[in-house]
Amino acid sequence: MANEFRLPDLGEGIHEGEVLAVRVAAGQAVKEGDIILEVETDKAAVEIPSPYSGTVLEILVKPGDTVKVGQVLMRFSAPGENAAAAPPTAASGPMPQTDLKPPKAPTPAAGPRTGPVPAAPATRRLARELGVDLSQVSGSGAAGLVTADDVRAFAARGKAVAAPAVVRPQPAATPAEPLPERAPELPEFSKWGPVERVPFRSIRRATARQMSLAWSQIPHVNSQDMVDVTLLDAFRRKHQKAVESLGGRLTFTVFALKAATTALKAHPRLNASLDPAAGEIVLKKYYHVGVAVNTEEGLVVPVVRDVDAKSIKELAVELPALVQRAHARKVSLEELQGGSFTVTNAGALGGWLFAPIINSPQVAILGMGQSRLQPAVVTGDKGPEIVPRLLMPVVLCIDHRVLDGADAVRFLARFKQIMEDPDELLMSLI
Repeated sequence: MANEFRLPDLGEGIHEGEVLAVRVAAGQAVKEGDIILEVETDKAAVEIPSPYSGTVLEILVKPGDTVKVGQVLMRFSAPGENAAAAPPTAASGPMPQTDLKPPKAPTPAAGPRTGPVPAAPATRRLARELGVDLSQVSGSGAAGLVTADDVRAFAARGKAVAAPAVVRPQPAATPAEPLPERAPELPEFSKWGPVERVPFRSIRRATARQMSLAWSQIPHVNSQDMVDVTLLDAFRRKHQKAVESLGGRLTFTVFALKAATTALKAHPRLNASLDPAAGEIVLKKYYHVGVAVNTEEGLVVPVVRDVDAKSIKELAVELPALVQRAHARKVSLEELQGGSFTVTNAGALGGWLFAPIINSPQVAILGMGQSRLQPAVVTGDKGPEIVPRLLMPVVLCIDHRVLDGADAVRFLARFKQIMEDPDELLMSLI
């Protein structure tokens, strides 16, 4: 009997993806764990391994196709089965688009598995990091695929005290559309001149969905200020070569990550999410900061984890490597998830003052503009005088359901204080 391979659940809130590459051909023998597809979903290119060992009987997708979670992508012969003698399948096309829910995988019996465990490479890496034996984990994905959530849940059960768990009902998953509201019908633009149509998908579509959700659900308020980074720039230039010898780059974004994290510790409500269903504000005790990266395919926001525990040098090495992987579409789904706050720097592109949209479900985002020499009033020994200073505009956008203008002003004041004085920045690390 042929085994059907369906698009597994690849992460929280992901319902579909675009096929970038098919790595196998009909008639090819594969082993469990071999990469068979590359799919881009929720801003990341993901390599999908085969959960089966056998021969590829039929491939139902091609590059450029949009596929849904639970949709049949390939069919395989069972191990040891003669592929040529395999009975023909009744359907050769993909599942109807209205049937989005993957079939429930049979619950495996208690105890270790006897065969190979179907899991993505990122899931296997997570299991190693958490010390979880994958053979002990029940897979909730299609065809029994073990997901990252399964591994985390298993690890949490192992550490939890024996007490009844509080489970909140979750709303049923529904397919996410690129825009939440019905757009008006467009005119026929070609009657006025030549036009070209390009597909609205992949990263651009995911960004549209996320931004539409954030703008429609979050009441945005922004607070602006000007940061004098003259001393910080001198500090940066002094230590730049030492950091470059380590393979890193000492940029204002690196300093901003550290300064923002220090300010978040002083004002924890900005490092939070709102849970309207529970009537609670979730205050996060970790500091994973997302950094907006402008790629050729669109905007992605990889996450730098545990910024509070890393030095300036460590961040100066890690951040450029993360940005480079984002440009090369090699950033993993896990590296795009779990952010508690976001920093976006338009200064590298020459941008000045702008108000970014909050990266839901976060409650705040910090936008940085290009630092430029500007006339500024400085009070010295001779009194006030106008001198050239390197000034950088910053904008903090907040969720007014959770935060007030006073919260934004206090956060920016602390951020400004740290960025304007390198000694203060270093003291905040102690």
